[in-house]
Amino acid sequence: METKHIHSAFDDELNQITTQLISMGGLVEDSIRLINKSLKKRDVAIAEKIVSGDEKIDLMEETITNSAIELLALRQPQAKDLRTIVVIMKIATNLERIGDYSKNIAKRVGEIIYYQGQEKVTVGSVRRLTKAVQNQLKETLDSFIQQDIEKAELVINTDEDIDQMYNALFREHLTHMMEDPRNISTSMHLLFIAKNLERIGDHLTGIAEQIIFLVSGELPKDNRSKLVSTSFEDLSIDIEN
Repeated sequence: METKHIHSAFDDELNQITTQLISMGGLVEDSIRLINKSLKKRDVAIAEKIVSGDEKIDLMEETITNSAIELLALRQPQAKDLRTIVVIMKIATNLERIGDYSKNIAKRVGEIIYYQGQEKVTVGSVRRLTKAVQNQLKETLDSFIQQDIEKAELVINTDEDIDQMYNALFREHLTHMMEDPRNISTSMHLLFIAKNLERIGDHLTGIAEQIIFLVSGELPKDNRSKLVSTSFEDLSIDIEN
């Protein structure tokens, strides 16, 4: 009877942590959605919501990690229960990092809006990339909630599309800068945003791999031929804050 009670208490605590992780994922999803909205409406106030909201994402990651560590120490789970807690901590860390990238992107929106009226550069390609990453994030969260390996594999395969979009965008804006120096300011900010979005895609791929591990007990083999990614490093330009 006591063993049954212990299992029930463990399940309740694990469900609580899982619910917190899903809520955290929702906040990160909102931040990506607001990036697109701020670019579309050219609204700095929307971007500022992303920056201020990152603190809540950070706090949720800390809460989830601490709760997971406490549960590990108190209950000493095994087999899939142990995998679940470890995977939750790794997913929370990846989501927190995605939140940081979203905040970095949001800080650039004001600069883009300032220069956009003076230059012949549009944000259309970056908004399409943002939408693709937003969809990838949704599929990632759905695959976790549904414990769906096929959805997780789709997320991994989608990363190649994200890389292709980023490389095309890089070439597009490099051309803009070469054609007219007045385009340099906006294009540089947009390339910074695009690189951060591409990195978000990498983190989502990492989460998807963890979901597959959670469900199957094995990490997927990476048989993809990773595209050669064009980047700021190729031009010896530092894009980090």
